[in-house]
Parts: sequence; C-alpha cells; structure tokens
Amino acid sequence: MARWMNERRQEHYYNKAKEEGYRSRASYKLIQLNEEYHFFDGANTVLDLGAAPGGWLQVASTALLGGGLIIGVDLKEIYPLDAENVETIVGDVTNPEVQAEIIDLFNGKADVILSDMAPNVTGVWEMDDYRQIHLARTALTIADKLLKLDGWMVIKVFQGIEYNNFLKDVKAMFEEVHVFKPKASRKSSAEVYFVLKNLKKDRVLPEEFRLGYEPKKFDDDESDGPIPGDQLPPEESN
Repeated sequence: MARWMNERRQEHYYNKAKEEGYRSRASYKLIQLNEEYHFFDGANTVLDLGAAPGGWLQVASTALLGGGLIIGVDLKEIYPLDAENVETIVGDVTNPEVQAEIIDLFNGKADVILSDMAPNVTGVWEMDDYRQIHLARTALTIADKLLKLDGWMVIKVFQGIEYNNFLKDVKAMFEEVHVFKPKASRKSSAEVYFVLKNLKKDRVLPEEFRLGYEPKKFDDDESDGPIPGDQLPPEESN
C-alpha cells in the first residue's frame, strides 16, 4: 500500500489536482471529455452518478458558470463544495426510492447525465466486470426517465466480458454513440467512456431490466475493499 501511495503521489494528474484544487485526478478525465464533445455547452441541469469525492461536480459547476442545477449522488457522503449550484444525495442509485428522489429534485429533465460509478471489488474478474456493467445499465434506466431527448450521457465502462453486450445496449437507446479514453486515464486501465447523445424514441432498455430476466448468480465470496480510486487522500482533498 505504501508503494502504491508513493507512485500515486508522483503521478502527473495526481499532482496537478493538488495544485489546482480539484478533489480528484479524475476531474481531468471529465475536462478532456468535454473538450472533445462539448456536452456542457448550453447545459443547465446535470446529474452526476458516483460523484464522490466531488471532482466531477467541481468541473461541472465551473462549466455551468456557477448557475443551473447539478446533483451528485453516491453511497459515500460528499464533503460540501463551495458551489451554490451543487446539491448532493447519499444513496444507492440501484434503489428505486433513491431514483425517484433524484428525478423529483430535477423537477423536469436533465441536459447531461454523468456516470463514473464503479463497484467494490471481489477479486473475481467476471463478477467485478458484471457488477460494473450492472451499474452502467442502471444509469441507462435513469436516463430513460430523466434525460432530455436531445441530452448527453457519459458513462464509464471497463473493456471486459460484458463490454460488447453493453455496446449493443447503448446503441439500442441512443442515436449517437462515441467511445473515448481521456489522456488522464491511466494507460494500464481498462476503462473507457461512452459518450452518448439523442435518446431514441423507440429505445429499448437493457435486457436485465425487462420482465422475466434472470440475473447471473455468483458465489458470495467477496471483499468489501473498494477499487483503488482517483481521489486524493482525505487529509489532502480539501
């Protein structure tokens, strides 16, 4: 762990985040994504799923010039930001009650939905991959209810067993599908981001959210340890 932390501290985007006041090196991923696709242009309402520790919320708040409404959701509490246009919810986005709370807060439709969610790791690659894609598919179901027809969505996925199936899922829901890996992503990481635009009027939800679907079953032998993230250590994040 000490070696891993030392490598993190020497890493370019880690140091850049500290210098520029971002809570997460992942902030630069969102900055680079927006530079490529300009999804914040003209946006007034943004939902950020998996928002802790708040790095993407900082970027979105700046992009909206301190106006509009940005809501961040995470299982972990997000330390308050100095941004009047940001609200946060502590909750599980797979919970229908939390989803209903999110939708009610917007009092309308969202211009942009972001998802940088990742599950706790088990060490079993197939299970971890499936759980990550399940979170991404959950984000799609929220977009089905909340995103404007001409809105944008950005979702993190890993290039694993379920990748091609998830690609089919997003193509069944969106007119435009782009795949992009920001420079701020580590070269060794299997993550990429799907940048999606224009919900189809005849869209179809992923199979696991349709009636009659039977989910995959795995042995319940998992660790509660989180995937090593991009956030700064707590004492350095403020």
